[in-house]
Amino acid sequence: MSAILETSELPAVFDGVKLAAVAAVLYVIVRCLNLKSPTAPPELIYQDSALARFLLKSCPLLTKEYIPPLIWGKSGHIQTALYGKMGRVSSPHPHGLRKYLTMPDGATATFDLFEPHSEHCTGDDVTMVICPGIANHSEKQYIRTFVDYAQKNGYRCAVLNHLGALPNIELTSPRMFTYGCTWEFGAMVNYIKKTYPQTQLVVVGFSLGGNIVCKYLGESQANQERVLCCVSVCQGYSALRAQETFMQWDHCRRFYNFLMADNMKKIILSHR
Repeated sequence: MSAILETSELPAVFDGVKLAAVAAVLYVIVRCLNLKSPTAPPELIYQDSALARFLLKSCPLLTKEYIPPLIWGKSGHIQTALYGKMGRVSSPHPHGLRKYLTMPDGATATFDLFEPHSEHCTGDDVTMVICPGIANHSEKQYIRTFVDYAQKNGYRCAVLNHLGALPNIELTSPRMFTYGCTWEFGAMVNYIKKTYPQTQLVVVGFSLGGNIVCKYLGESQANQERVLCCVSVCQGYSALRAQETFMQWDHCRRFYNFLMADNMKKIILSHR
């Protein structure tokens, strides 16, 4: 009789284990996808001025609540992975001319120049001088997508290729790009100013490029001549404090640190 009772209880215990396993999986999914995170409009920090009021009026998107795609839209990891995969399939391929500049120390700086596809809405000649993120260049998917959109809206684009980042361009001096060197970016901007004396500049930097362009504009007031504005996208403000953050396992930060370090190692070893 006792054996029969024990056997009849097993299915109930097994169902409880399955239910607990399903609950654990759902909990992990909710946490990983940040499904409990509330949506909100972006936090804007600015000084009240005529320019700031004009930007807020011209870009109402800045004050609207961001509604991400369902299920996966709140996870930055999944968004990054999906764009990285989809971008390789559907990203545009703008055609430009590669320019070579010899630096005073013998280094060969390169940048790609893309002409606009249409007239700018103001009728002016406007050039975007673009500095990509760490170890990046004009052939990266996000840069190609940005340049293609800018060309269609009447902007000329000049994109710096970080020294040593392009696999088919050999180094001609014993150095590669660094976190704060503005020499190559400055040489590109000077080339654009001399070649197109009528053009106005929009300075754009992504991530590491944001640090470089802001540093460049602050190094000399002459560097700000003919600059309409500067846009810094996803800039890191303190490399030393970021070091501590990248050593944490929370939000897979240490994994991203590994990926970036591995990419840097590959670039360095390719030039040995």
